[in-house]
Amino acid sequence: MFLGEYSHSLDEKGRVVMPSKFRVGLAGGCVLTKGQERCLYVFATDRWDEEAQKVRRLPRTDRRARNYSRSFFASASDQTLDRSGRCQIPETLRSYAGLTKDVTVVGVADRIEIWDTDTWQRIAAEADEYYAEIEEVLSEEGI
Repeated sequence: MFLGEYSHSLDEKGRVVMPSKFRVGLAGGCVLTKGQERCLYVFATDRWDEEAQKVRRLPRTDRRARNYSRSFFASASDQTLDRSGRCQIPETLRSYAGLTKDVTVVGVADRIEIWDTDTWQRIAAEADEYYAEIEEVLSEEGI
């Protein structure tokens, strides 16, 4: 399970050091792809297979599902961490997420998200505003 928030920087080759706590879970490789709100999702390879299955089950007759599938799979990139625990982020994905130098790596249970730090601070502040209300709604629904 991936947990926590970590500040890092991209190097000149577009690589980010993954937090040491995450490296064991990524030892078998990982897949990077576009995430929502202009972040990147990083899935361990075995978790990627599960996520890909979900996307493949979306109805091909639905235009939104087709577009989602195209974006999700076309942007995906298989990666392995180097000896220093760095992960290469392809230019197209760096551009999508607006990554230039300072990034925030966030553990979100079964996936990792990589954010431009300024964007993350805005998203995190917004999420904090809704956190108590969301918890109340989830409690009411028995979740």
